[in-house]
Amino acid sequence: MKIKIPQLLWYGNTEMDLEFPEPWSVFFCPMKGGDKKKLEVKEIEKAFSRPIGSKTIFELARGKKEVAILFDDLARPTPVYDIVPFVLRDLEQAGISDQQIRFIAALGAHGAHTANDFRKKLGEEVLDRFPVYNHHPFDYCTPLGKTRQGTPVSINREVMACDLKIGIGCIVPHSFSGYGGGGKIILPGVAHIESIAFNHGLIKTHPECVGLGKVDGNIPRLDIEEATRMAGLDVKIDALLNLKGEITGLFVGDPILEHHEGMKLAKEVYATVPAKKMDVVIVNAYSKPNENAIAPFIGVPSLKEEGGDLVIIANEPAGQVVHYLFGEFGRCGEGGLKLPQPMPTKVKRFIVLSPFKDHAGACFFGKAPLILWAKTWEEVLALLKAEWGDRARVAVYPDATIQYFKIGDEEK
Repeated sequence: MKIKIPQLLWYGNTEMDLEFPEPWSVFFCPMKGGDKKKLEVKEIEKAFSRPIGSKTIFELARGKKEVAILFDDLARPTPVYDIVPFVLRDLEQAGISDQQIRFIAALGAHGAHTANDFRKKLGEEVLDRFPVYNHHPFDYCTPLGKTRQGTPVSINREVMACDLKIGIGCIVPHSFSGYGGGGKIILPGVAHIESIAFNHGLIKTHPECVGLGKVDGNIPRLDIEEATRMAGLDVKIDALLNLKGEITGLFVGDPILEHHEGMKLAKEVYATVPAKKMDVVIVNAYSKPNENAIAPFIGVPSLKEEGGDLVIIANEPAGQVVHYLFGEFGRCGEGGLKLPQPMPTKVKRFIVLSPFKDHAGACFFGKAPLILWAKTWEEVLALLKAEWGDRARVAVYPDATIQYFKIGDEEK
């Protein structure tokens, strides 16, 4: 039996073949909107011409002096290069020159990008025409006050110096804020490290209100929305994506209002029917391969109670993202916050398919059992066959970094 899964989003965007022994029972578990069609140009233009809760970018841009375009980094699957031409067209029609525009990578607490990274995200033309800056989370920020939760909001100085602020990102499930997108382009996107740490710390003080797909009463999310208003983000553009990394839905407008509309559709697009009582669960990290530690959240519940094998496919050539809050920076130091431990005892063997043994990146798995590293699917299959022989129940999640379980009205 052979199953195809997507791989290498930023390195050719191809597919990988997973072959299994014929006697095995294999369950393919895609998200509901995985095969939705890519939006056509006229559909994207419609979203820009009918913004949610705000004027069009053309109307907002008239008479403005300086424009900041914020975009999410390679830890998010947004094809910003497909969206930017529509933004630039509206700005040009409003009389905004290239010299008035700058792009800023909303990295949050992630490591800085290179020009090669920017080309993947923005396309060659943007780098030829405009300055593109990394956000600096340790400096170069303007204090704006505190939120009701007490978060000290300090935002990138270059962003705050502009009188038109536009954000580009995507709406996908997020283990803390329910969904990405919306105001996350501000906090953590272009916020100071202290702002980010305080907001993320709300996860520990309010653990009952966070989780994949959980929006109502989500305290960190409400805190983000308040900070977004304080920063004065004018317009946000958020995409929904399929299993090819293509835009299948687009929401443009007021950063809070468009996001809430987008999340309504996202609840259906990324919803996944869970497999149960599996011997082996394979979670593919496609959309966020450099944050593959989130993939177990959907994989572990599908294992049988007495335990089985969890396989993560994380063939990201660049390794795991640098994260200044959660990462480790040597044997004598680590980030200020620790991730929840996603590996319960029923994970008997933990197998990671990666082009190299990312010893430093393995810190994101916390107190994981002994990691078995493999560089090819053939090596993984050999490990599985040695354990399970001719019989195995296997579940495959083709993009475990953006899928979530929805059972009735309950998201998990």
